[in-house]
Amino acid sequence: MNNNISADRYQKMKYNRCGNSGLKLPAISLGLWHNFGHVNDYENSKNLIFTAFNNGITHFDLANNYGPPPGSAEEIFGSIIKGDFQGYRDEMIISTKAGYTMWDGPYGDWGSKKYLVSSLDQSLKRLKLDYVDIFYHHRPDPDTPLEETMDTLSLMVQQGKALYVGISNYKAPEAEKAIQILKENGTPCLIHQPKYSMFERWVEGGLLDVLETNGVGCIPFSPLAQGLLTDKYLHGIPADSRVATSGVFLKESSITPEKIEVISRLNEIAKLRGQKLSHMALSWILKDHRITTVLIGASKPEQITDAILALDNNTFSEEELKNIDLILA
Repeated sequence: MNNNISADRYQKMKYNRCGNSGLKLPAISLGLWHNFGHVNDYENSKNLIFTAFNNGITHFDLANNYGPPPGSAEEIFGSIIKGDFQGYRDEMIISTKAGYTMWDGPYGDWGSKKYLVSSLDQSLKRLKLDYVDIFYHHRPDPDTPLEETMDTLSLMVQQGKALYVGISNYKAPEAEKAIQILKENGTPCLIHQPKYSMFERWVEGGLLDVLETNGVGCIPFSPLAQGLLTDKYLHGIPADSRVATSGVFLKESSITPEKIEVISRLNEIAKLRGQKLSHMALSWILKDHRITTVLIGASKPEQITDAILALDNNTFSEEELKNIDLILA
């Protein structure tokens, strides 16, 4: 028994079945893309994991290249789990991915069998785990036959290195092909991880239908558009914002007067709903029954507990949806 673990953690979260599988995922999952590298404060990273788990978030999402530097998020998370969560591994869903550049040369990127097998072996060592719950191919590879990539995902399940497999950043046609290959292999695709937010709605052009038809779950990432879908930038750029501190993935040039006007109008609808804009942005995604869980990032524990408040109201009226679409048009 760990006195730092909340006994009522499962009463604080909603769980949704993932596609046609027997697996349930929390409606809010924690992504470790940033804030878990060697450059970050270890104690803060640990507090983020404790805060998430104590509020019923059982799913922790990583990739081989997360950090910075690449690989360090897996190392930090592995150390936290081994040092502070002994006996709780079986209550966690831990995922990782491979598909982006991880090491030099032709075997450290994309989707070959050589790369995927080596990458997962390295990830397991960094995570200090015997297996991950979900192993994803992170992005389509234009030069590797899809059969090779999907056969390798199946192999990882057969070898016991992963319980389930998924895909990420696949458009509808290639996702459908990948799902069919995995089905034929006897290792069904569990879940797809696409980029999806009010500002990025490409998944509505066929992908969500493909996932529903094939019984595949969906876990959108970047639901707040790197923080744009919050009230953070309504009155300028805060000194501690991602734009001010890094400007790598969200640039100051993206925050135009026109974009601020859209954000401001969305914020007014959120207020009428009794929500913060960030809550409404998460609720707007979760309103769709095809969405299993939404992936958030956090640099502070209070950001996690705040995001969970979005679950209090995932219902939208037809008028609200119409007004949101008009603003986003």
